[in-house]
Amino acid sequence: MINALFHLSRTYTLARKRNLVRRYSSGRDLLDYGCGTGDFLKTMRSSGFSCSGIEPNEDARQKAMSPENISILDEDGLEHFNKSSFDVITLWHVLEHVYPLTTRLSQFNELLREDGRLFIAVPNHRSWDAKRYGPYWAAWDVPRHIYHFNRNSITDLMLRHGFTLVKTRPQLLDAFYISLLSEKYQSGRQNIFRACLNGLRSNFSARFMDGNYSSIIYIFKKS
Repeated sequence: MINALFHLSRTYTLARKRNLVRRYSSGRDLLDYGCGTGDFLKTMRSSGFSCSGIEPNEDARQKAMSPENISILDEDGLEHFNKSSFDVITLWHVLEHVYPLTTRLSQFNELLREDGRLFIAVPNHRSWDAKRYGPYWAAWDVPRHIYHFNRNSITDLMLRHGFTLVKTRPQLLDAFYISLLSEKYQSGRQNIFRACLNGLRSNFSARFMDGNYSSIIYIFKKS
């Protein structure tokens, strides 16, 4: 059941990301940084976008390239793109892994066209579920997550690198997924009912109180 729910949620999430990119950007040249096995790139290419990807993991990179013939490069591949090559750059739960951070943000600014958009999704350590699970909150994900962001810190960081916030959108399903993992970390077993309840409580708290969703998509433009 959990596997079936995961695939349903992935289908929904990919469609939602596609619709956000369509809504907030006008161009069709897209770079997905940290593209994994390329599911998002395949979704966007089927929607008429010209897609490129960066993925440091070789196994994931090969899985992405082999059936679809999509251009997927390792991190050094960023150096091969010309300035102002892209209308859209996306990082879906990737920025918290990126090193060196300041170097990459400067590169993204150079690669984006003047009217381009940068889409970044990251977990929010000020969310209700983060407070509820404390050290067991799955999105801490130490040591793979090098950084953690909230609305203010990521807005200030991006402003220093030439980006202005356009819009934020919640990732509602992440509250349930993170709560499901956190329940297992905390108790040693899965508790679907409690995870769903806490996911609802987290989204309710964000919607009606402080806006601190478990995970947030930030849409930036060049300053």
